[in-house]
Amino acid sequence: MAKVLKKTARGRAAPKLAKVGPGELLTLLDFVRYAVSRFVEAKLAFAHGTTDPVAEAIFLVSEALHLTPDQFEGFAHARVTVAEGKTLLDLIHRRVTTRKPAAYLVNKIYMRGLPFYVDERVIVPRSFIGELLDSHFGDEGGPGSLIDDPTAVERVLDLCTGSGCLAILAAHHFPNAAVDAVDISKGAIEVAARNVAEYGLEERITLYRGDLFAPLGDSRYDLIITNPPYVDAEGMAALPPECRAEPKLAFDGGADGLDVVRKILRDAPDHLTPGGGLICEIGRGRELVDEAFPELPLLWLDTEDSEGEVFWIAAADLG
Repeated sequence: MAKVLKKTARGRAAPKLAKVGPGELLTLLDFVRYAVSRFVEAKLAFAHGTTDPVAEAIFLVSEALHLTPDQFEGFAHARVTVAEGKTLLDLIHRRVTTRKPAAYLVNKIYMRGLPFYVDERVIVPRSFIGELLDSHFGDEGGPGSLIDDPTAVERVLDLCTGSGCLAILAAHHFPNAAVDAVDISKGAIEVAARNVAEYGLEERITLYRGDLFAPLGDSRYDLIITNPPYVDAEGMAALPPECRAEPKLAFDGGADGLDVVRKILRDAPDHLTPGGGLICEIGRGRELVDEAFPELPLLWLDTEDSEGEVFWIAAADLG
């Protein structure tokens, strides 16, 4: 049978999902299998908290049915009601036809096991820094720890905070720290405020709208964390539709991807305490960063799913 096509809002041809009637799919696992087939057929991109069509399908089905990620296996063979089935089919259809990240469709993403609200005002968070806070900034890191005593950290800054997830993770990891979080986007600050309130951290996390360090005066911090825009011009042109649904401001790092990183490294020394340091995510731009800043002794950090995409530099080494 010839594939039936329809035009999306952007004018691209997208596969039309075969009609599935209520009752044809019975269990959670049935809906996951159906979703995986449709996602593969549509050649969707996965880079927003899930890395493959199976994980994406499980995420969507679980969230639509108000199940936490670790509950899916226990309910995989449970029957789905007709009303629930219609909701699931609608979500699967929207994921394929709109190409929006799944996190936007359910307004949720998880980082380090914690749920956060997201919508189109913020990039879908997928930073490796959350993992590094656990592995390199405390007793769990052992000899590799960059800050041995999390309780001694008094002030933390999260630049380009977006949804506020890293600021919230930092507040949990450094229990005695006051956390400032900055973003240039009004919408992002609104989303971050919602997440901060959800975790009851209004007294510990202060949100600022502005361009990097501009709204902070002469404040200094024991730790600066940042996941800034770092996609270069070539990468911006090649972004998949899922990423194009996210705010361009959160991706665009200029011609070589380093416009914002340069500003951060230039001004960070004026905002770090003598024993402090900066941790910055840069994606796959390590070679460019090393070439641009050969004088800086950057320490590149690995995570379970990344190699050399985040660097650390101590205040003393920034000059």
